[in-house]
Amino acid sequence: MTERPSVAIISDRYSRYHMIRDIAVLGSGNMGSGIAQKSATEGFSVQMVDREEKWVQRGHETIERKLNDAVERRIFNPEQTEEIKSRIEGVVGHENISKDTDLVIEAVFEDFELKKEIFSSLDRICGENTILATNTSSLSVNELAQQVERKDRFVGLHWFFHPAQNRLVEIIPAETTSKETLEKVDQYCKTMGKVIIRSLDSPGFIVNRGFVPWLGEACRLLEEGVASAAQIDSVCISEYGIGLGPFGLMNLTGPAIAVHASNYLSEQLSTPRFAAPENMTAIADSGASWDIGDDSDCDEETYRLIRERMMGQTFCVASQIVGEGVGSIEDVDRGAKVGLRWGKGPFELANRVGVKEAARMARDYAQLAQLDLPAWFSERAEPFEFNFVNVDVEDGIATVLINRPEAMNALNVDVVRQLGEAIDQLNGRQDINTIVLEGAGKAFVAGADVKFFVDKINEDSFTEIDSFTKDGHRVFDSIEASPHTTIALTNGITLGGGLELAMTCDYRIGTDKTSMKFPENSIGIYPGLGGTQRTPRICGIEAARFAVLAGNFIDAGTANALGLVTHLVDASEATATVRALSNQGKPENKYPGAPSDQSHPVAQMSRAFFSDENMEALLSGEVPEGFDPEDKNVARQMKSLSRAAPVALGLSSELLDKAMVTDLAAGLQSELDSLDRIFSTKDALEGLSALTEGRRPNYIGA
Repeated sequence: MTERPSVAIISDRYSRYHMIRDIAVLGSGNMGSGIAQKSATEGFSVQMVDREEKWVQRGHETIERKLNDAVERRIFNPEQTEEIKSRIEGVVGHENISKDTDLVIEAVFEDFELKKEIFSSLDRICGENTILATNTSSLSVNELAQQVERKDRFVGLHWFFHPAQNRLVEIIPAETTSKETLEKVDQYCKTMGKVIIRSLDSPGFIVNRGFVPWLGEACRLLEEGVASAAQIDSVCISEYGIGLGPFGLMNLTGPAIAVHASNYLSEQLSTPRFAAPENMTAIADSGASWDIGDDSDCDEETYRLIRERMMGQTFCVASQIVGEGVGSIEDVDRGAKVGLRWGKGPFELANRVGVKEAARMARDYAQLAQLDLPAWFSERAEPFEFNFVNVDVEDGIATVLINRPEAMNALNVDVVRQLGEAIDQLNGRQDINTIVLEGAGKAFVAGADVKFFVDKINEDSFTEIDSFTKDGHRVFDSIEASPHTTIALTNGITLGGGLELAMTCDYRIGTDKTSMKFPENSIGIYPGLGGTQRTPRICGIEAARFAVLAGNFIDAGTANALGLVTHLVDASEATATVRALSNQGKPENKYPGAPSDQSHPVAQMSRAFFSDENMEALLSGEVPEGFDPEDKNVARQMKSLSRAAPVALGLSSELLDKAMVTDLAAGLQSELDSLDRIFSTKDALEGLSALTEGRRPNYIGA
């Protein structure tokens, strides 16, 4: 193998700027303490700032409660929570924020004058490189940016409650925000595992622009006597695929927040329809909650009236958001699904009910509410198509972002097709030398879309599974054969087809967030996009059996030792490492056929336990001779193998062995030739169905 370049050296040489490492959160209420908690959880050093010691202490207590709850739910162990808390320093008075803090996030009340005063002060206090961010849900980022001298280092970051759990963040650049600031903030949010949507600075941004009037419309239906709160909630829960209807949601967050947001949006957009209805204001003034009750059943006409009004409002306002350039159809849907936890976004809902019907609902609502409906939507008839692959080219490096974070970037027919189109175009360009594959949110790519396989098996449409897999092979082959240096930035969950995609690249950069796994055998199939062929060529047959047959979870350090990750770096150094590898060019030996670190415990265990002479016993469910079945490592491997579908396990083993005696092209063809064998088994349907249904499969070996 060629010697790896020193990441420390190349990072210093090629890094264009210092990434965010230290942050301060101004405000220790529920939102501020939540941002502080999440940031500390992801490894950032945090200053939690408030005006008085008692408020800072309250923030610590809030975090303590949240972390204790996480321990009870086995998300963290006590040692991890202590480590998280140790990264959070309480600070009284924003004048005491460290001058060399990389990012200060203001999270105080939605009061423009208060925020104006705070930012004017922070501008004088903070070091010249500090980025200032406002966590606002509605106030103008452009106007706030005017309060500081560092207008290029000012940005809006709209977090959603609870920041440690809700995965969405809206990034709202001011007109003066620099590209460097956006790149830094973007990387910070990615490191947090957040799903990012980019919004124009417009009242309500993307999510609240649609959501707040939706709450108001529910109140108007109640006020007009069309239906009860329980009926309105019930219809919305059914139609939008949500856990709580509008009245349940207002009871959870407080009607006063809805009143404030409604009136602000109405004023800023000069839209009387968006103002808080009288019943919403009365409930907020009384300090009470909505009395929802249990009378959720309604007749067909009442159901139709609720559905028409609520969905008409959704389609009308969503089309305005896109028509005004505030956000894309993808980000509007993503905001609804991730931030609001709707089952489908507005434009997916439009496809579901039929675009012509959705346009009619929107026209009816626009006439009722005296709103302008954009012609691009009102006259539309064809279904919406969504873009899940984005390409950005800079300085000879093309970054291909697989942007389907609401589904962990899972590969489906559209993603594979769009990825193939992007790669084909980039392969033919002379102005680039490097292609970087990256996933949005917390995952690189979490495998293929399993529901697709279940649906096609049930429909007896094996030809569509065959076509999807062949298309995947064609796209992966085009990455393999690319004339450009190819890099997979696996900064997150990388499963099944995602790991197979990464292995087509010349290099794979990992961070401490990287985790890898081949789950296929445990769900009744085998890795069919190159996993049985490229894995042994990268890390050797024994380590490949450890990964593929047993489906072991592989953390970042182990992935690096086995060679599944070629460069393990701090997340903040990923960009610099990409630039260095781009300058270095393609590796001399892409497929070394052995672990990078053969002294690593997993490499040693794999070499001994998954050796050729032990495979007959292992495939028969027996502990190989010379191994103690009581040994925890042995027991763990036997348990994993026992949970695999027998046919899938045997077929994967055959294909792995074939990789040792054929060239790559022939081995990949063997994977394709075996598709019918595996997808015709009852175990394949059982394993895939069990995964979608959240249960353990029951395999019969057929």
